[in-house]
Amino acid sequence: MSGPVLIIGAGINGLVAAADLATRGFKVRVLEQGPTPGGAVRTEELTLPGFRHDVAAMNLSMFAGSAFMAKHGKEMASHGMEFVPIPRPFAQAMEPGDYLGVSTDVDETLATFASDADKQTWRDLMAEFPERAGIVGGLLGTPMRRGPLAKFLWKTWRAQGTDKSLDVARFLMTSPRTWLEETFEDPRLRTALSTWGLHLDFAPDIAGGAIFPYLEAMAGQTMGMVIGKGGADVATRALVKMIEARGGAVECDSEVTEILHDKGSVIGVVANGTRISGSAVLAGLAPKHLMRLIGGASGDTRFDRGMSKFQHAPGTMMLHLALDRPVPWKADKLGDFAYVHVGRSIDTAARTYAQAKAGLLPDTPLLVVGQPTLFDPSRAPDGKHVLWVQARVVPAEITGDAKGEITATDWDTAKAPMTERVLDLIEEQAPGFRQTILGQTAVSPLDLEAGNPNLVGGDQICGSHHLTQNFLFRPVRGFADGRTPIDGLHMIGAACWPGAGTGAGSGFFTAQAMK
Repeated sequence: MSGPVLIIGAGINGLVAAADLATRGFKVRVLEQGPTPGGAVRTEELTLPGFRHDVAAMNLSMFAGSAFMAKHGKEMASHGMEFVPIPRPFAQAMEPGDYLGVSTDVDETLATFASDADKQTWRDLMAEFPERAGIVGGLLGTPMRRGPLAKFLWKTWRAQGTDKSLDVARFLMTSPRTWLEETFEDPRLRTALSTWGLHLDFAPDIAGGAIFPYLEAMAGQTMGMVIGKGGADVATRALVKMIEARGGAVECDSEVTEILHDKGSVIGVVANGTRISGSAVLAGLAPKHLMRLIGGASGDTRFDRGMSKFQHAPGTMMLHLALDRPVPWKADKLGDFAYVHVGRSIDTAARTYAQAKAGLLPDTPLLVVGQPTLFDPSRAPDGKHVLWVQARVVPAEITGDAKGEITATDWDTAKAPMTERVLDLIEEQAPGFRQTILGQTAVSPLDLEAGNPNLVGGDQICGSHHLTQNFLFRPVRGFADGRTPIDGLHMIGAACWPGAGTGAGSGFFTAQAMK
């Protein structure tokens, strides 16, 4: 059968796959059910005219450092891709007025540490980071296929030896709390780094979660962070232009309702009631949606069972704010950082996660406060600012309130009082904060899913990254390379290895494997 490669979903993975395939002569057609491309990498005026808010993803560091950009960066730049470098990537606000921050100036970072021993440990970690990053980064950049994985493991063992290789393996299985308590003295520093684990569904005591706090700490220290000039959608727009320049098409408002397959092979899709033939289909879908579109069964019992049991992370609530001036942080240096995590202790983070998993609205949700206009003023009118706030983590289905104040058990009713709880937490760190707000839009977990069905229950990472659902097990053992039991049907997106983030690894891996 001949025909174009059909890509379901114009998220970052779908667009990257389409762009790479188009440069190699494939005819590509991207079908997106929403009105605009981008998935979680979109920017919209969500509050007031002239205030541009990143709908979900703000940090584009993974995209900037991706294998796709290494290969196609020059062409992307010709289509308008522009990054804004940030030397102060993140800080942690703890007791009001107290903070710990990481910047690319090591002395500035260490000035916020309370322990001399921790300062030396930090320098030691920086010294070994290039070698360790080569191993960990190499693993994250390796497709979960037998050949590439075996080659990577053999090369690593030959270079590191048995002892060091086992140390890396142990590290990959370690919880954030265990690694942090083994490494640092200061509870403040442990808190600041553990927060990164919750970005990928790793509460402090979840095995396998140490890797993300480590990578974000060291990468933030050595390289800083980048965001997109004018908004995260600068990446989406450049990708669409790249696809169209090579003769491909990105079709929005095009809902795929069925993936067609016959005798174990894919033959096309049905979109908006029209049958479209394709030589292959790349589906950027959450597992439950992939199974729905293929008719509920692939013919492989283990695959079907694994997809039906796929676990999503707890939800996220977003708050988008238009401000007439910067946040008046009590610790004024917090006004110099792109991300400010608000959470008083590592134990607070652990409690918050347990509450959300139990269906309770957390009494003190962990906040990720993004301040992009400090570095990119083009996102707001002159002198004004946008604030990007994630409340992590919250339940999609509410059974109660851990604080005993909110009686609502549906998000339509609970959204307003939860918004006030979030604002209270920021106000505590920044007295007078509410007076800076010109406009606001709250987005519940269910609102997130309504806007992007892949964000099941407001899960912004499209599936937990716990060890039982990561590496060779993402999304199902035997299918971590994105293939499915249906020949010609490939799964891409955050539910596939290497998982969530803007690195678009699964889309690029799949495109590169196609001949």
